[in-house]
Amino acid sequence: MAGSGVRTQPAASTSGSASTRSPATDYGAFVLQILPSMTRAAGSIDQRLLRQCIGLSSSYLITDTTMDTERGLSSWRIGFGRLIDLVVALHKRGELELDTVNEASKACSECWTVAGQWREMEAGRDSIRDVAARLKSLLDENGKTYRGGRVYVP
Repeated sequence: MAGSGVRTQPAASTSGSASTRSPATDYGAFVLQILPSMTRAAGSIDQRLLRQCIGLSSSYLITDTTMDTERGLSSWRIGFGRLIDLVVALHKRGELELDTVNEASKACSECWTVAGQWREMEAGRDSIRDVAARLKSLLDENGKTYRGGRVYVP
């Protein structure tokens, strides 16, 4: 994402020996690294950047779990969970934008699909289910809108 402010880790090399492979991705570490960039001087959050980071969640689910089979799912859960914590905090402050809710809903859907494609990622569905429940609790009473605006539903 050139020019977007989001720095992603390099993809793994598919050629060469194990010693020349790129390091495993870590969504948790990426989120920790980027969080300070989201905070503006007045303490508000750059939700455009937040949405970009949330939008990367399904890609990181794949790379974290395939490049580090021991800790990948855990690092992905940490990253996704922290971003959703931020979404909930913005809601509580009355600052959450509909576009951010939609991006989080879309990310849950994409991650759910990805996690269902590989047996090794099936455990990720529990985390996705928890995040979806947290997001649903933010919606209006009808469960289909956020502050009157339609929310992305797959």
